Amino acid sequence: MLELKGITKDYPSGDTVVHALKGISVTFRDQEFVSILGQSGCGKTTLLNIIGGLDQYTRGDLVINGRSTKSYHDQDWDTYRNHSVGFVFQSYNLIPHQTVIANVEMALVLSGTPAAERRRRAEEALKRVGLGDHLKKKPNQLSGGQMQRVAIARALVNDPEIILADEPTGALDTETSVEVMEILKELSRDRLVIMVTHNPELAERYSDRIVRISDGLITSDSAPVDATRERLTPEQVQAHAVEDAKKGKRSMSFRSALSLSFTNLMTKKGRTFLTAFAGSIGIIGIALILSLSDGAQNYIAETEESTMGSYPLTIQSTSVNMASMMGSMMGSAAETAAQTVEEGTVSSRDLVTNMVTSVADGANENDMPAIKEWLESNPGDIEDITTAIEYTYDVPINIYSSDTADGPVQVNPATVMDALGISMGQTQTEMLSSMGSSYDVFTELLPNRDTWERDYTVVAGRMPESWDEVVLYIDENGRISDYTLYALGLLDQSDLRGMMADVIAGREVEQVEGTSYTYDELMGLTFKLVPEAYTYAEQADGTWSDMSEDDAFMTDVINAAETLRVVGIVQPAEGNDETNWGSVLYTPELVDHVIEAGDASPAVTAQEADPTTDIFTGLPFEESSTGLTMEGIEMLIGQLPAEQGSQLQSYVDELRAEGLSDDEIAEAFSEQMASQTDNATYEGNLELLGKGDLDNPSTISIYPVDFEAKEQVDQLIDEYNDQIRADGEGTEIQYTDIVGMLMSSVTDIVNAITYILIAFVAISLVVSSIMIGIITYISVLERTKEIGILRAIGASKRDVSRIFTAETFIIGLVSGLLGVGVTVLLDIPVNAIIYAVAGVENLAAVPVGAGVALVVISVVLSLAAGLAPSRMAAKKDPVTALRTE
Repeated sequence: MLELKGITKDYPSGDTVVHALKGISVTFRDQEFVSILGQSGCGKTTLLNIIGGLDQYTRGDLVINGRSTKSYHDQDWDTYRNHSVGFVFQSYNLIPHQTVIANVEMALVLSGTPAAERRRRAEEALKRVGLGDHLKKKPNQLSGGQMQRVAIARALVNDPEIILADEPTGALDTETSVEVMEILKELSRDRLVIMVTHNPELAERYSDRIVRISDGLITSDSAPVDATRERLTPEQVQAHAVEDAKKGKRSMSFRSALSLSFTNLMTKKGRTFLTAFAGSIGIIGIALILSLSDGAQNYIAETEESTMGSYPLTIQSTSVNMASMMGSMMGSAAETAAQTVEEGTVSSRDLVTNMVTSVADGANENDMPAIKEWLESNPGDIEDITTAIEYTYDVPINIYSSDTADGPVQVNPATVMDALGISMGQTQTEMLSSMGSSYDVFTELLPNRDTWERDYTVVAGRMPESWDEVVLYIDENGRISDYTLYALGLLDQSDLRGMMADVIAGREVEQVEGTSYTYDELMGLTFKLVPEAYTYAEQADGTWSDMSEDDAFMTDVINAAETLRVVGIVQPAEGNDETNWGSVLYTPELVDHVIEAGDASPAVTAQEADPTTDIFTGLPFEESSTGLTMEGIEMLIGQLPAEQGSQLQSYVDELRAEGLSDDEIAEAFSEQMASQTDNATYEGNLELLGKGDLDNPSTISIYPVDFEAKEQVDQLIDEYNDQIRADGEGTEIQYTDIVGMLMSSVTDIVNAITYILIAFVAISLVVSSIMIGIITYISVLERTKEIGILRAIGASKRDVSRIFTAETFIIGLVSGLLGVGVTVLLDIPVNAIIYAVAGVENLAAVPVGAGVALVVISVVLSLAAGLAPSRMAAKKDPVTALRTE
């Protein structure tokens, strides 16, 4: 049952308000033919639009099957129009580029009905109105009466409860009008039919009930309904609510939107092709650049393969560009030869300075974990042909006391010596470590857990089982040193400050009274794990700074850090001669966890996100080759051209003649190089942030047993690189080879040129995207009435937006495919020209991955360009859209 209670509708008109409806109250039966009569402008069409959910009332209430619509949302109105209401308009309002059956199916498309079911129901509806033989025709191929019958078929295909007809015979002749009225009369036998008309003769002849409206008010009703007697019971209201819920809030699928948009685009084939071709111009330019760049890269790789294997191998995570150094020295030699020196004087020749300043030119990155894993698999029995394979790595383990009430207290590395005023430099620390001694109280357990039972006796708790569990190691007499107590924060390190000065000055030092702890007290200890990278914070200018000396910052970091718990107390087992009792033992998994946590830290993430920029300064990195050994210098001399190598050897001989040892010469050489750079590198920053793990060494040094073995090693690495290229995954191993470095420099130049050209060509992509947006906007304007039709038959705002999004998707997809296809054809003459000029065959070819990426980019840009027009279409008022011609 449909009931209107005091419905009013006001329209703003300039500074005034037009009152279209002034309080309409009327109830309609579930099965009847109601004609609403009135002069033009009396509000009858407005009333019909409100009943159909196309327009919203200002005041009052529309009650549908006992449920008020005051709480209806857009989705509720969409579902209501799609399932409960069928519109028949005076001007038919058929979608011109769709066939007859497609027009009728549209309401079913919006309700998510399967294709086969849609077809069957649409054919039945058309046969019911006598158009079973006109399924494939377009609306412009039908007469006015036939188009109106198509509109009626569309209105009843979803079997709605209400048919709303707005002047359905207004554009028809008398005979056709009678046919349409007969159909509507038949439909009213099992549903409510409400017809708006100004023809009283048709109303009197076919209607069961006539409601007259004048100036926004009902003036008469031939068969009024007693709302109180006809009102539904609560059980009936609940039954209708359950039925409405079953209908659901379905929407048009993207596939259906694509089909609708494709049909529309095919009605404008010329414009669609020109738009797609214009959008493909930028894709063609970028694809051509990438095809040439990829071919050049492959050619360089092939040349590099043919020249590798002549020198010993050292693999570094970041390798210095020695080719740049060599080029600088060659230039320096030529420049020096052209200089004249005044007779009787000696002028300096800036060989080393020029060489160092040319080194900071970038770095090559190796996939060290993959290389280490490969080497440990003993490929080609590499262990039999090498004297050693050396790995270098380091991971700082930073642990703090959980108690931050008095500020941060670092537990590991221990700060007890600092509190005493004794400075332990890096050299002394490394020396102690090499001798098996350390001032740190945290010690890693052996990876083999079977050794734990052999080496330790558990006196309380248990051995650790996970990375966040540790055990306290006491001596066989149950003692622990006061050094460990200070380091762990059980005793206050501030008591130690000034103690050393007092001792040196001969002043008496107060002895700390003996302290004892129960097992339970020690088992309750917790610590905080703070990976090195978390001691750095991003500043306002985007750079990162070391905040480890900022107590407030570190307190917050420590409080938020992960917790280590003491789960046991152990003593040395019989036969265990270890002297590191008084320490805290942790599992190897703790190192793994520190590495994982450090890798995931914001600072490491920021540095890895931009390997070319120093996150501490915001400036680009510069390569440096400091810290050279004499062996490295001699290797460099052997790698340089004869003249430059001789010059560098003469420089070294001069230093030796002055009495400098080899170590002093290497140090002087390194200092000269260090003075030309700030020594900041990508890898250096990651090391500073504590990034690193046992599977990711910073350096791998391979020492073959002889020259023949070295060639075999080189061959094994070449095979590794071949496999990487074949798989298309991973990173090739980079050699410290002069020829290889030269090729790498050429590759960098090719990449730079590629990026610059792509940047210029990308402008055309932006222009074409703007053009696609404009074309979509024009399409929205052209299809405004279609938008109104779709909204009238139940399309949601999202459905309308999806239709135009699908249109831009199709244009973007065609543009991308067209651009890549044209490039593939253009590569044929391009390769012919390159072969004629340079003798290189099949250099240019669009990489498959790049081709797919370009198509995706084309689609994404087109979708972005059509976003605003699509939203504009979705926001159009359906009543206003239906009036658009």
